[in-house]
Amino acid sequence: MIKPARIIDLGTRDYAEAWRVQQELLAARQRDEVPDTLVLVEHPHVLTLGRGAHRENLLTSPSMPVFKVERGGDVTYHGPGQLCAYPILYLREDERDVHLYLRRLEEAIIRTLTEFAIEAGRRPGLTGVWAGPHKLASLGIAVRRWVTLHGFALNICTELERFSTINPCGLPASVMGSMSRSLGRPVAVAEVRAPLLHHLATTLDRCWAEEELSSGGSSQWQ
Repeated sequence: MIKPARIIDLGTRDYAEAWRVQQELLAARQRDEVPDTLVLVEHPHVLTLGRGAHRENLLTSPSMPVFKVERGGDVTYHGPGQLCAYPILYLREDERDVHLYLRRLEEAIIRTLTEFAIEAGRRPGLTGVWAGPHKLASLGIAVRRWVTLHGFALNICTELERFSTINPCGLPASVMGSMSRSLGRPVAVAEVRAPLLHHLATTLDRCWAEEELSSGGSSQWQ
């Protein structure tokens, strides 16, 4: 059964603020005070370390903020030109398979890239989405009382040289790619938004409605 949900697009927000929004939405969703929500955001330059992060994958002294967060995975970079999607979803009984949930997120990204004539897929044993030798999307999630948070980052027109200060997800920085690099032309985040939302709705069995969120916080969620 397709479940109603909503989209909150934060535009460009500092990682700390978007993380706070996720935490507040998580608590509200656990109390069943808000519907399932998909948060979309671009971040200023930032590094995040997941639960499985190894400090040796920070290759140099960071020149940007670093956050240690509760998602799975290692270290990664977020920045302009990269669309981050953070689903805050209550997983129904038939959805309570974390690996299946990750595969559904990957499938939505793969279908989106296919619309741009990018042949994309998975790599055995690795989470994420690849196009040839390059990784275009990284995933890292957490689940609390069957409510999800964090999600994925899709490199659209990302400054790939920013990955050079880390081993992203424990891999060489040279594996990271973007839609713009794959296509050999600039791709705007706005071009990707609608097809990505369509395919996320299909793979997650949700029906999105747009909603605005002001910087004032949770009063806008009711």
